[in-house]
Amino acid sequence: MPDHVHDGCPASPCVAKRFGRGDDARWDAFVAQAQQATFFHRAAWRDIVARLGHRCHYLYAERAGKIAGVLPLAEIRSRLFGHALISTPFCVYGGVLASDAESDACLTQAAVALADELRVDYLELRDRGLHHPDWPVKDLYVGFRKPIEADDDANMKAIPRKQRAMVRKGIAAGLEAHHGGSLADFYRVYAESVRNLGTPVLPRSHYARLQQTFGEDCEITVVRHQGQPVAAVMSFYFRDEVHPYYGGSVRHGRELAANDFMYWSVMQRAVARGARVFDFGRSKQDTGSYHFKKHWGFEPEPLPYAYHLVRATGVPNVSPTNRKYHLFIKGWQRLPLRVSCALGPFLARNLG
Repeated sequence: MPDHVHDGCPASPCVAKRFGRGDDARWDAFVAQAQQATFFHRAAWRDIVARLGHRCHYLYAERAGKIAGVLPLAEIRSRLFGHALISTPFCVYGGVLASDAESDACLTQAAVALADELRVDYLELRDRGLHHPDWPVKDLYVGFRKPIEADDDANMKAIPRKQRAMVRKGIAAGLEAHHGGSLADFYRVYAESVRNLGTPVLPRSHYARLQQTFGEDCEITVVRHQGQPVAAVMSFYFRDEVHPYYGGSVRHGRELAANDFMYWSVMQRAVARGARVFDFGRSKQDTGSYHFKKHWGFEPEPLPYAYHLVRATGVPNVSPTNRKYHLFIKGWQRLPLRVSCALGPFLARNLG
């Protein structure tokens, strides 16, 4: 693909360009003022994804020397899971972020042209809403977002009664939340949690890099019981939003309602930091995490990820819900933790 990709209209002043050295500040300045921007549109994700071994193709639309739209893209090439161009892998949101329809179309066409040139299986745009009605979509994920109040009592009362009882159970068990917790505690708990779900974990260096890159916008919360970590979560902050992103608990933590207590503690912390939106992230429909979030009073919103198919004949399903991964998941759940931590990164970095 050439450095400049015109949108097909000779009279149009809009042009799509490749992200280059020194474009970080311009890119982030546009994201900062764009209403539909997400934490995952920030330029720093380019280096984070590249450090996992993937080639990034960040594009932006320019008009009269100013950025009018951005599209973060990365190429995932895996013998097990195929060859894809995704916005954005390892993130729940992505897709075109543009200030006007012309810039939007310019970037979309550039992405399609790039996908065709790379001969990927498919191009996947992880839009938060229905952005490409004529494209095939995956009806698998939903998102959970909800405004929160500036008052802890009001937020507690907004939690449905049965779920509120679980939070109180964690409080009664003597659980303690430590914000700014250690990466070592977080990784130990999180790696065990995803192993128990049959999912490989990314390398510890990935989470360390997130901390180093995003600073105060990336915070670890560790929940302890009698001094021992039983639950942990890494949360992202963006504008007035908090997004508890990587989280889980050890098996013993479930008996203590550690997850329930942890998310309540993150909500309290977010209020103290000035957040007014709690983004519970995505879940696959009709799964345990889906029902857990609904029990908190969050209503699911469709995440219609859109696809331009190149070599693929249908929308992909690289997901634990795919029956062909069933035996692998069962086997992974039985692995010793040290083995899953050693092998997991080689698989997880290709899942995107």
